[in-house]
Amino acid sequence: MSVIASEYPVMIAGTGSYLPERVMTNADLEKIVDTTDEWITSRTGIKARRIAAEGENTSDLATKAAENALSQAGIAAADIELIIVATISPDTITPATACYVQHKLGATQAIAFDISAACSGFLYAMKMAKRMISDGAYKNALIIGAEKLSAFVNWEDRNTCVLFGDGAGAAVLRRSEEGEGRILATEMGTDGAQTGILNIPGGGSACPTSSENVDQKLASLQMSGREVFKLAVNAMKNASEKVIERAGLTADDIKLVIPHQANLRIIDAIADRLTVPNEKVFVNLDKYGNTSAAAVAIALDEAHRSGRFERGDTIILVVFGAGLTWAASAIEW
Repeated sequence: MSVIASEYPVMIAGTGSYLPERVMTNADLEKIVDTTDEWITSRTGIKARRIAAEGENTSDLATKAAENALSQAGIAAADIELIIVATISPDTITPATACYVQHKLGATQAIAFDISAACSGFLYAMKMAKRMISDGAYKNALIIGAEKLSAFVNWEDRNTCVLFGDGAGAAVLRRSEEGEGRILATEMGTDGAQTGILNIPGGGSACPTSSENVDQKLASLQMSGREVFKLAVNAMKNASEKVIERAGLTADDIKLVIPHQANLRIIDAIADRLTVPNEKVFVNLDKYGNTSAAAVAIALDEAHRSGRFERGDTIILVVFGAGLTWAASAIEW
C-alpha cells in the first residue's frame, strides 16, 4: 500500500523588486510618437515607465530583484533549491533566463527553468513552486517575474508602445511553520482560442525573423485592446472569486487586492465586480506601466514594503495575460 504524505503549508518569506533607473514619461513619448499625455493617461492611467539601460538584460533585472527578496527572507542564495523565472522577454531563446540568474546569484544548488505565461507568469510560477514545496520535493523556491519589454516594443505603434515597461519582482517561498502565514488557494486558467488578440507574431519557429520580414516589426508586441479588456475583466473576476471561496473568505476578510497592472479601467472594473473599495486595491501602474510577468510581483513587493498589509492579513493577487492566461492567489500573510 502506498502512503501519501501530508502536504506542507507554504508561505512567502520575502519579496523584492528592481526597476531600471531610466524613466520614460508620457512627455518623452510625445517626442517620438503621435500621442499626448492626456490621451495616454485618460485611456490607461499610465504616466511613466522604466526602460532598461543598454546592455542591461532581463536576467540582470531578475537577479537584482532576487537579491532583494533573498535578503528580506534571510536565505542565502546558496541555500535556494528551486528557481523559476517567468518571462516573455528572455535573454536568449535557450538557455533559460533562470540559468543566467542561477549563475549570477551563485545559487549553485538550485534547479532553474523558465515559464512563459505572459502577464500571468508570476502566479503560474507561484502555483508550481507551492506544489513542489508542499509535496516535500523542495524546502524553498525563488520565483521571479522579469521583463525587458522595451526590446519587444514597436516604438512607432502608439497603441502599444505607451503601455509597456521594464522591471522585475521576486518572492522567496518556503515551508511554513506553526503560526506563520501561508498560501491559502491558487487558481489558473487558459483559453488558447484567443492567441491572436495579444501576441508577438514573429521571432519563433512559425515566423522566424528574416531579411524579408525584418522591416515588418513582427517580433514586437501586438494587441487588440477592446477584446482583451472584456476578457480580462471576466477572467480575473472569476479567478478571484474561486480562490476567495476556496480559502473560505469573504470580501470583508480581504485586506488588499493586488491586480495585474495593465490598465486603470480594468483595475477599477475588477474592484467593482468584487465589491472591494478602491482603497483596498493596490495600484502602481502610473509609475511603471505594464511590465507583464513582473507587474504583480513588483506591486506585491511595493505593497509589502510600504506597509499596506502585515502579518496575519489576507491578500488577493490576480492577473491576466496573453495566451490567453489568468491566475489568482489568496495569501494569508
